[in-house]
Amino acid sequence: MITPTYTLPLITQDALISGCISGRADYQKLLFQKYAPTMFAVCLRYAPDYHQAEDFLQEGFIKVFNKLHQYANKGSFEGWLRTIFVNNSIEALRKNKKWYELFPNEQAPQLISTTNILDHLATQELLQCIQKLPDGYRTIFNLYIIEGFSHKEISQMLDISEGTSKSQLSRARTALQRIVKTRDNQLENI
Repeated sequence: MITPTYTLPLITQDALISGCISGRADYQKLLFQKYAPTMFAVCLRYAPDYHQAEDFLQEGFIKVFNKLHQYANKGSFEGWLRTIFVNNSIEALRKNKKWYELFPNEQAPQLISTTNILDHLATQELLQCIQKLPDGYRTIFNLYIIEGFSHKEISQMLDISEGTSKSQLSRARTALQRIVKTRDNQLENI
């Protein structure tokens, strides 16, 4: 992961976008340096490991530079970027393997509150626990809990039923609770 070691020049967002659209490599580098840390965090939430997240980041920026002319300057530019990175991560997971187990027509069990088990975890610890979830669980957990999509939106994005989205989220929460408890037990035994 490239992290800037100097302060970025003061360039307006519109000028930065225009420079990137015109193909200026220096502006593309500035855009990357400005947004890579935030978008890498998004990629880490979906990727099974650090190296895959780096691949998602690189592929995402390629898409950003290819689609930048489509940005309509409506809403947050960072939100537009985030959408590209989330969709790119999901697309990569779907291409590489059958990334979720389907449980069609299954009623989702009562959802377990995630808040109580996650309150005591630091952000980095939480990210590590989430990365241990199977791809499908992790994806739906991120889309629902972190990105704030509804089950209806998730079902449309992933071409699954709303019930499947709900059951995968429930299973993700249960699995995350187990991961956190195992982690806590290991820390107690140290």
